[in-house]
Amino acid sequence: VQLQASGGGLVQAGGSLRLSCAASGSIFIKSTMGWYRQALGEQRKLIATITRGGSTNSPDSVKGRFSISRDNVKNTVYLQMNSLKPEDTAVYYCNANAPWWDFWGQGTQVTVSS
Repeated sequence: VQLQASGGGLVQAGGSLRLSCAASGSIFIKSTMGWYRQALGEQRKLIATITRGGSTNSPDSVKGRFSISRDNVKNTVYLQMNSLKPEDTAVYYCNANAPWWDFWGQGTQVTVSS
């Protein structure tokens, strides 16, 4: 297993969760890491990416609520999610992208109740 995501669960609207994704060191150090989500019946969508140098990118829909970070010692990428809404309910996937590969984790379910 190259990527292992964790931290999903059931939370009430307005609550917070932090997702983690651990990767093997040889993959992590060379990759731009990202989080995506896929709601039932919808396509997978970008949530946030972070380069090896720490530059981040995310769509306006989650800016100010979600933040991505990485720990280059623990080979782990995080997604801090605050002020969660029912529409954030989805399976969240981590991704490791480099010119030589594009790896996906197994996904972790996030369910936000109203």
